[in-house]
Amino acid sequence: MSGVRSLYLRHNIFARSVNTGMDASAIHSVICNVRRFCYGDKMGVKDLQDLKKISMLRSQIDGKGVAAIMSEDFGTVSPDDRVVDALHIMKERGAHDVPVVSGNEYIGSVIYGTLLRKKSVMLDSKIRTVMTGAPSVTKSAKITEVAELMISNNARQIPVIDKNKRIKGIISRSALTEVAANIKAFRDIKVWEIMTPSVETVKENDVLETAIEVMRGLDVRTVPVVGGKGEVVGIVGMKEIIGHNWRRKNRQTVGDLSGESNPSTILVESFCATAPKTIPWDATIGEAAEVMLGSCISTLPVVENEKLVGILTQYDIIEMMAACREREMMFIQISGLEDDDRDYVNNIDDIIKREMTKIAKVKRPQSLTIHISKYNTAGTKNKYSVNARLIFDGGLISAKEVEWDLTKAAEDILRNLSTRVMDMKEEKIDSRKKKK
Repeated sequence: MSGVRSLYLRHNIFARSVNTGMDASAIHSVICNVRRFCYGDKMGVKDLQDLKKISMLRSQIDGKGVAAIMSEDFGTVSPDDRVVDALHIMKERGAHDVPVVSGNEYIGSVIYGTLLRKKSVMLDSKIRTVMTGAPSVTKSAKITEVAELMISNNARQIPVIDKNKRIKGIISRSALTEVAANIKAFRDIKVWEIMTPSVETVKENDVLETAIEVMRGLDVRTVPVVGGKGEVVGIVGMKEIIGHNWRRKNRQTVGDLSGESNPSTILVESFCATAPKTIPWDATIGEAAEVMLGSCISTLPVVENEKLVGILTQYDIIEMMAACREREMMFIQISGLEDDDRDYVNNIDDIIKREMTKIAKVKRPQSLTIHISKYNTAGTKNKYSVNARLIFDGGLISAKEVEWDLTKAAEDILRNLSTRVMDMKEEKIDSRKKKK
């Protein structure tokens, strides 16, 4: 079972084991999915490196309060309900997660993405057999804390519980996006600063199974559909799959499209939502948030001259909020590892420590996120695609590696990151020499 592995490395432990030479006050985690640098006079992503501005933003975000943004209108299921009951709630409410309660106590959630990854989950299965543990908060939690919890668990919503674990409300990604949209400093940030430029897509004549496999591999809920010139012609996501799945009267399992067709024969063009909303690459986050909230969507393809150049999600916006949480830790997140990949964990940890030590000599590493996708392309042999992004004081870089050996992929991608940071230092030195 794939999942997310998050490490909060306290500075005194991290510094002692790898001798980074950083003092604790310098370690302020910034968790944002940024691929470029921002320069100029307006507020931008680079300002999230300024501790004074972070403190100001934190006060604005946390001043809202959990009770003010949570929704008291939500559906639940019990452990003895069936999967089909949860699907019904998802369909009716446009949700991907449904809280599970036993009596009045919150005990977990049913997540559609998890059901889809499991494959062949019978619709008559009891909820207790498919539910997963999920985070929750109380009304006393800070909004920045909720944002980080949502990011580190890749959650679509967070239940708000009381001291008896009874659900009092739900905080959705949309609610947090609305908070961000009302903060001027966030509104001024450009879409290109936080979008993901490397986008997995499908074509209209691809089969639905291809789109579903992309969702499973990357743990995403939406995939853009592009035409022959790279233009966005549609979008396929969990909403369409849930809706289609619900309409099939002879269906047996989650994601089952049996009857007229199945995922290996049905074409994307007959299934996807057409005329999807898009956002220009140079629009602001405020403008993007308005489109998302006004259209009740969580994902926007980013275009330049009508061609797809990236993807922006509510997740990306919420990452900026999580970046403002007060802590003296470095945040490291590894997602996509499965149970049979456990042997790689120690090797990857060692590589991370070694390369972060190199980087710490010239820059303060603040957050590192790594996502691993595994493909079975040659019988029993797996191929790994590894994406990483590194946030450090003054810069944000990303890299991708594809290898048959996961340890080598991790080694190559982290060495790539540390080399590029070192190159930036040399470029800065050369620039100063030229000015003299």
